[in-house]
Amino acid sequence: MVGQSPLDPSESRTAVLLEPFVHQVGGHMSMMKYDEHTVCKPLVSQELSFYESLPLAMRQFTPQYKGIVSVHLKKDSLGNPTLIASPSLQTETCTRLDNTISDSSVTIWHKCKWAASTGTTSEHTLVKWSHTQLTKTFKDSCLGKMLLRTDLQYRTDSLLEDANRNQPERNSYNPWGLHCHRQHLTRMSSKHNENKLHQFLLLENVVSKYNYPCILDLKMGTRQHGDDASEEKKARHIKKCEQSTSASLGVRICGMQVYQADTGHFLCKDKYYGRKLSPEGFRQTLHQFLCNGNHLRTDLLEPIILRLKALLSVIRKQSSYRFYSSSLLIIYDGQEHKENTAPLDNHLPFQKPNCTTSHSTSHSRVDVRMIDFAHTTFKGSKCNHTTYDGPDHGYIFGLENLIKILQNISEGK
Repeated sequence: MVGQSPLDPSESRTAVLLEPFVHQVGGHMSMMKYDEHTVCKPLVSQELSFYESLPLAMRQFTPQYKGIVSVHLKKDSLGNPTLIASPSLQTETCTRLDNTISDSSVTIWHKCKWAASTGTTSEHTLVKWSHTQLTKTFKDSCLGKMLLRTDLQYRTDSLLEDANRNQPERNSYNPWGLHCHRQHLTRMSSKHNENKLHQFLLLENVVSKYNYPCILDLKMGTRQHGDDASEEKKARHIKKCEQSTSASLGVRICGMQVYQADTGHFLCKDKYYGRKLSPEGFRQTLHQFLCNGNHLRTDLLEPIILRLKALLSVIRKQSSYRFYSSSLLIIYDGQEHKENTAPLDNHLPFQKPNCTTSHSTSHSRVDVRMIDFAHTTFKGSKCNHTTYDGPDHGYIFGLENLIKILQNISEGK
């Protein structure tokens, strides 16, 4: 049974029903889709302070900040909580697309969400939606088209380990956004009533221009705890760094989705997988991120490396900035241009047996963006706790190693 829309007819023209952002591959805070080109997330004053005083040189490496919007909880006819954004109540003006609001896409997420709570065993329930179960409205929506073209399969929990504590390779659509969305709704429902207004940041959707966005979420730096962390939280984050590539490389994998052209599915990994990787495992996973199931996307290596070098040059000049617990996204389109699709016979080390290389003379469209600045501190910040001198050497260490590994992959090492 599908719940009726939580929006009143009069409200639907001024309110936006927030959908889970289906391309969230990492982090613990839920990212929501506001419109085709905009996402939103709960406002943290320290992150707002960063965006409001963002150095000009860094703007090309961060999502565009679009303002603030008020959000409140509202239940549909079945009692499922939803999030409603109210542009008319926002404290800063923001331009948004005029789009038809429908809850049919969100009800699919709710069905997945509540199916998990009915299970009595520890086994992961596999929820598979056939095309006949989806309404025409959902099929015709942008979200619906994205999900349908990947033969949607969801586990109703996060990318967890099997009985042998391994996380197997999975040819399924990335469930991490649903995992974060479910947890966020549960927290908000338990703490707040429906009338309470919450402030959300509106940010550029940096993957909106990609047909099949391949995304690598990297936790950067050798330190992850913010200045305001409790002793318990500080110790926990230090331990995570020591036991992962954060200590040895200054970077660790926090999440990944890569489109597999041979199956038409996304291969997904989460932060628990990334924490267990050795430096060699990190290198192999980076290689895997650049392989589409048929061949290695060598056409991506040079533009990614050049973009990372440009970011490195900018970070070296940012005195006093510490990007604790921030992430770096590497993004490219899994849909290749025709001239890039012919596989060659030369295999590189540690690749899948059927994964050959593909070359292209033209630069492929790639992007590198810094995100998540809730614990970023800098001189003059409204929320800063400690003032530091010089650039963030832990972040620089991670960038240098990342560039070096990609260069080695490019050279076939």
